Amino acid sequence: MSLYQDLAEQTEKLIANGVLRPGDRLPSVRQACRSHDVSPVTVTQAYYLLESRGLIEARPKSGYFVRARLGQRLPEPEMTQPLGDSTQLEVSDFIFQILESVKDPAVVPLGSSFPSPYLFPLAKLGRFLASAARKLDPLATVTDLPPGNEELRRQIALRYLAHGATVAPQEIIITSGAMEGLNLCLQAVTRPGDLIAIESPTFYAGLQASERLGLKVIEIPTHPREGISLPALEEALQQHPIKACLFMLNFANPQGSLVSDARKKALLALLQRHDVPLIEDDVYAELYFGPQAPLCSKAEDLAGLVMHVSSFSKCLAPGYRLGWVAAGRYAKAIQRQKLSTSLATTVPVQIALADYLKHGGYENHLRHLRRTLANQEAAVTAAVEQHFPAGTRLARPLGGYFLWLELPRSVDALLLHQQALERGISTAPGPIFSAKREFANRLRLNFGHPDSPEQQAAIATLGQLVAAQL
Repeated sequence: MSLYQDLAEQTEKLIANGVLRPGDRLPSVRQACRSHDVSPVTVTQAYYLLESRGLIEARPKSGYFVRARLGQRLPEPEMTQPLGDSTQLEVSDFIFQILESVKDPAVVPLGSSFPSPYLFPLAKLGRFLASAARKLDPLATVTDLPPGNEELRRQIALRYLAHGATVAPQEIIITSGAMEGLNLCLQAVTRPGDLIAIESPTFYAGLQASERLGLKVIEIPTHPREGISLPALEEALQQHPIKACLFMLNFANPQGSLVSDARKKALLALLQRHDVPLIEDDVYAELYFGPQAPLCSKAEDLAGLVMHVSSFSKCLAPGYRLGWVAAGRYAKAIQRQKLSTSLATTVPVQIALADYLKHGGYENHLRHLRRTLANQEAAVTAAVEQHFPAGTRLARPLGGYFLWLELPRSVDALLLHQQALERGISTAPGPIFSAKREFANRLRLNFGHPDSPEQQAAIATLGQLVAAQL
């Protein structure tokens, strides 16, 4: 645990135990620095984290105070313990059936995989796209074939540099969204029948991609706050012929877990010892709630084993379907896979996003988006704490836009999903995040949509439905 997280946990315990009460003023940054022997940055990070959790609030020119209205803090779930060894996947029909329900705009989208489209500068992006289409050089239809538009790849390389990683534009391949990137990476390093390691729970799109390619998976235990279990992964690498690891290290979907910087370094060192590539799905990396971004895995990728997959869909441009892979030693193989499958990503979109990254105020947009999501997380968490019955556990994320709930053991999340749909509420039940359809009493909720009376009422209804199953 980092220093700021440790300080935040200490302060949170003081609030939970009643030492710090609602309305009390917290020590100033200067006072906290002296009493804890830490830097101002550490204190600021800790207070920002506590604010994102809805425990404290900043008052202009007055400092930080314990919030006047605090919910009953729910305990977090424990480390997952997936059953058995490798699994042959048969999940797509099941997942499609569940996901079909979230398309209706009249449904409260607590089960959606996407944040609200109104959080993004779509009108401004549209102007950049119109300009790119008007000024399109006919030769760009050839020159911007894979690996992709040169200026866009340079801008993405500059984003890596800002996060402490040196990534050459030559190893970046532009893709039609992160999902295509994940598929290309899997195709580059596996063959049908091969075994890959995934988190438990894991994002269902990775399960679908693995099933389509005829792969087997082994599920690795995962902590809802700290992420993948390194001892369990090391044991799996020693006992099984794992060809690749498909992980989300930053604000994983569905749990929201974050692998700390130190544990990321240990993970990469472990994979390097076994010469096993990491396919990292990192679409939420820009959505951190604290003042500093988490460590970028490419900064520690000395062996070129990391295929870092991301996109602009979750942080800037939903619907534009533009992603990329920083592919390390696999760049040429992935570029060939891209050429032989979809040939190219839409050229005007590439040009428009390159221009936006240069001139559109991306950092200002991200700062506003992060603060908005942090506030929405606090609102949804407070509603869950108010309306869900005792025995509920809740994982509090440090970024992204998902909450992972463990409901009392007798609750059936699939039944809850059906009952909620009948009342115009979508949910994401736990079994869609497991190759073996585990997590029968788990639930993922989306807090990426603005707080509203409809959303508050939907959460209250969910709490009533959960209580009715007890």
